[in-house]
Amino acid sequence: MSVVSPPFTVEKPQPGWGGGGVHPPAHGGGGDNGPGDGFSNYGRRLYRARLGLLLALASICILFVTMTAAFLLLRHGSVVLDARTGNYIREWIPIPLPVDLLLLNTAVLLASSFAIEMARRAIAREMVLAPVRSIPGIAFDREIGIPWLAITIILGLLFLGGQWAAWTAVQSRGFHMFSGVPSPFFYILTGAHALHLMGGMAVLFYAGVISLLHRRIEHRRIVIEISAWYWHFMSILWIYIFALLQFGR
Repeated sequence: MSVVSPPFTVEKPQPGWGGGGVHPPAHGGGGDNGPGDGFSNYGRRLYRARLGLLLALASICILFVTMTAAFLLLRHGSVVLDARTGNYIREWIPIPLPVDLLLLNTAVLLASSFAIEMARRAIAREMVLAPVRSIPGIAFDREIGIPWLAITIILGLLFLGGQWAAWTAVQSRGFHMFSGVPSPFFYILTGAHALHLMGGMAVLFYAGVISLLHRRIEHRRIVIEISAWYWHFMSILWIYIFALLQFGR
């Protein structure tokens, strides 16, 4: 029968540790990587952060629902009178989207969503093991961690670059921002999403900085936790926008 070795080893107690054994440290030590005084109000801070995130996501949903309603209203109501024939004609001209490029951008964004989820799980595991790491005599095996947060940032930048390439492709086909219905909606919907995504990128950069500076584990987890759920929402929102532009033409 196979035996699974633990990820840490217990060293032989040395004189000076006190009590002849190993005892976990009391809370309130205040170290940068230990439990510290922040554990006492961690749950309250995380609750407030999640509540703020829900309010922000609700406002974003209202914004895009409003733009969707305007998009569908103009799509079905853009009818004008032709002075030459006396007949009513539709002004709505479907935009030939660069579908292959947008599908590639979607895959990149979904990959970044997977990466930020792995970063969220890694920081959660680190926080669970933080009290154990601070016990004298417990030596963890050295692990090579994957920089999931950095991967998320790189993929996010690739997505934004791909969206800029999609804008260029649409403009090359003669559909500019003010060339008439429905061109503005393509730029407004994708542009609004890109702006919100850049806001998430700023938070990810901040999360990377505090990780490099080894700030308190509970603070780093809150930032990455909120960033991860916001990023997942941005991925779902982009799929919705892409489907609306492709099938709502």
